[in-house]
Amino acid sequence: MHKSVEWEWVHVGRTIHPDELALIQETVELFPGLSRTELAKTLCDHLGWYTASGTTKGRACEELLERLEAQGLVRLPQRRPRVRRRPSAPSATRQTDAGAPVTGVLGELGGVGLEVVEGAEETALWNEYVERYHYLGYRSPAGCRLRYFVESGRGRLGCVLLGGAARAIAVRDRWIGWTRAQRLRHLGWVVNNTRFLVFPWVQVPHLASHVLGQVARRVGKDWESRWGYRPLLLETFVDPQRYRGTCYRASGWELLGETTGEGLARRGKLYRTTAKLVYARPLREGFRELLCSEGLVGGQVQP
Repeated sequence: MHKSVEWEWVHVGRTIHPDELALIQETVELFPGLSRTELAKTLCDHLGWYTASGTTKGRACEELLERLEAQGLVRLPQRRPRVRRRPSAPSATRQTDAGAPVTGVLGELGGVGLEVVEGAEETALWNEYVERYHYLGYRSPAGCRLRYFVESGRGRLGCVLLGGAARAIAVRDRWIGWTRAQRLRHLGWVVNNTRFLVFPWVQVPHLASHVLGQVARRVGKDWESRWGYRPLLLETFVDPQRYRGTCYRASGWELLGETTGEGLARRGKLYRTTAKLVYARPLREGFRELLCSEGLVGGQVQP
């Protein structure tokens, strides 16, 4: 006999109604042999709980199940041990040795463009460049992401990575104007420029802002081709102890303010870092209304 609840649960922006709770309880009882992860995936399919790209919200559903178990509303199977293998950092090879100096003016580069990184070999090479020359190094991205090489008539000039948005940033969230539930539901439509690298042997004025302008024009089509939907907003963080974000401002990004330098990395673990400048670049008109609406469903903007 299950405990009954007389209220609606809200979890990661989704309201769980009593009939959905009953479905969750029934599913947990019907499939006692499934692991927690398998149960969560099954429930996501039953409830139609998907990310912007159409994948199941497995982790969010697992957290919901744990909340329900803590309230005595379900009884979950024993947690199975997880074996996590941290990928090793890419090693430097001759492929990423410094090239000949690239100087001059932008118009002398023979055309600058973005190339979407495809395949294991090109991805490994991109990873190696970033690990070797970006001050933050390489970190394996989770979730939806898109890598670019910056190409020109004089060879490769740099790397760009777009990935998932920060879960909660006060200045950004106030600027957008969305509620917590809207943020959790629609965060997938915000994409973070997590890495931007111009190789140190490339010294060409205005190159960085030119590349960022191309990113803003290209990302909608490229992201949709890879992940099935078009994002609405770009964001990035700039360390003011190293940079001022001049190239972002020059390419139409807006400075929103600074992070607090602290946040919740994972349950029960706080981290501190230096405050970062927060920049944003809308990708279509009416982005605020869409992010604050109920109309982002299954990767598409509904009328």
